[in-house]
Amino acid sequence: MTEEEYAKLKGTAQAVGKTLGEWCREVILANADRHMLNGQPADSIEIQALMAEFVALRTILLNVLFRQANGESLTAEQMHKLIERADADKFKKAVERLRHASESVSG
Repeated sequence: MTEEEYAKLKGTAQAVGKTLGEWCREVILANADRHMLNGQPADSIEIQALMAEFVALRTILLNVLFRQANGESLTAEQMHKLIERADADKFKKAVERLRHASESVSG
C-alpha cells in the first residue's frame, strides 16, 4: 500500500474513533459477511437463483411451445400445474447445470 493510501485509511479510522487495526478488522469482517450467505459466496447464491429462474422459464416455455406445435392448448389449471412442476425442482436443476458448466470449463 502506498503512503497516501495508508494515510487515507488511517485518517478514516481516526475519524470514527478507532485505531487503524480495529477499523480494518471491522471493514474486512463486514465485507466478508456481506459476500457470504449460508456458507457460500453470495454471488454464487445469486447466480444459482437466477439460473433457477431461467431453468423454470425454459421448462415452461418448452412445454407450452411443444403443446402448441402439436395443436394442443393449455387450460389455466394445466398452466398452474406446469408452473408448479417447473418451480418444484428449479434449484436442483440449476445447481446441476452450473456444476456441469463449471466442470466443462475446468476439465
